[in-house]
Amino acid sequence: MRLLHTADWHLGKSLEGRDRFAEQESFLEELIQIAEDQKVDAIVMAGDVFDSVNPPAHAERLFYDYAQRMASSERPLFVIAGNHDHPERLSAAEVMAKSSNIHIWGAPVPEVRTVAVGRDRELLQLAVLPYPSESRLKASLTDELNEKDLQLAYDQKLGVLFDSLNDQFRSDCVRIATSHVFAIGGTAEGVERPIEVGGAYTIGSHQFPINAQYVALGHLHRAQTLKGNVPIRYAGSPLAYSFSESQHAKSVTIIEATPDKAATWEEVYVNSGRPLVRWEADEGLSQVFKWLDEGKDADAWIDLKLFTNEALSMETIHQLRKAHEGIVHIQPIFPEQQAAKQQANRASLPIDDMFHAFYRKQTGGAEVTEDVLALFLELVGETEEVNERETSLTGN
Repeated sequence: MRLLHTADWHLGKSLEGRDRFAEQESFLEELIQIAEDQKVDAIVMAGDVFDSVNPPAHAERLFYDYAQRMASSERPLFVIAGNHDHPERLSAAEVMAKSSNIHIWGAPVPEVRTVAVGRDRELLQLAVLPYPSESRLKASLTDELNEKDLQLAYDQKLGVLFDSLNDQFRSDCVRIATSHVFAIGGTAEGVERPIEVGGAYTIGSHQFPINAQYVALGHLHRAQTLKGNVPIRYAGSPLAYSFSESQHAKSVTIIEATPDKAATWEEVYVNSGRPLVRWEADEGLSQVFKWLDEGKDADAWIDLKLFTNEALSMETIHQLRKAHEGIVHIQPIFPEQQAAKQQANRASLPIDDMFHAFYRKQTGGAEVTEDVLALFLELVGETEEVNERETSLTGN
């Protein structure tokens, strides 16, 4: 059995007011092509279909139009709600969706679902846990617990839910668990970071069903695999939604599984969407116009840091945006800001590292000898501190 794992579409999301509808539609078109090329038997979408609980009409229309194209009588589409989705609103069309072999879950369900998939009608069991918000679980966690105990109770509560689902797995079926949670060990950044800060509740990887052959997660936008007894994987978002994601390789995950063997997976990279890139013009405005004349990153969204000695006029800003409509941010960096940053960086360095850098600068690149460094540290009274730091690093 071959399954496609995807997540975090965030349909309807813009970039600082820039519409990304065409990019999102292009991804959904590519996703259907990948499903066909890879001959997948089912598609698992692990939450955050939309970017808000009240998505614009064009985003909802985009989802339902493409969901019907993704699903077929032999290839079901499974969808769970993420923290950005309104669970009741997402699952409102569940009855009609089922007639198209689209299965939607907005809230946690106590039963494992068993579905026949593919031409051979192989049995797939799916344990689903849509985004289990702290507020939804808090009633059963009690308001009397402190934050640390709430975190522990949250983790244990999810463990109980997964244990109940785990007991329902059958050995003659392919067994998949899917959820939209923050698992310990995952790396969050960009648009995910406010979610981590605002919802610090996490789940340990040991709480996922031990009899599942693969755990398909959504929530974190960087595709990544966590340590566990079975593959535990975030598919990541298909588009970069923040400039902190500019270096992420975007993909979907293809899972190969049979009831009697460990599941395997591979990434299939997606090409949809405009890249998000950062420009640092340390040679000033002329460098930016040179890049524009060369057509650099013509189809990208740009975050521009411009090193300059004077404030940019509105005329210059309009000229830059007219020359490249993908320029999203223009951040002037003045000499005093650069100097302050360099000073802060130097201040954070250990004193021996600072002396190494100073010595190289004063001697035209020569490296300081151990004797000279020891003499310097003795003069400033740092020998003991440095020795302690080296001991802690080496363990000797």
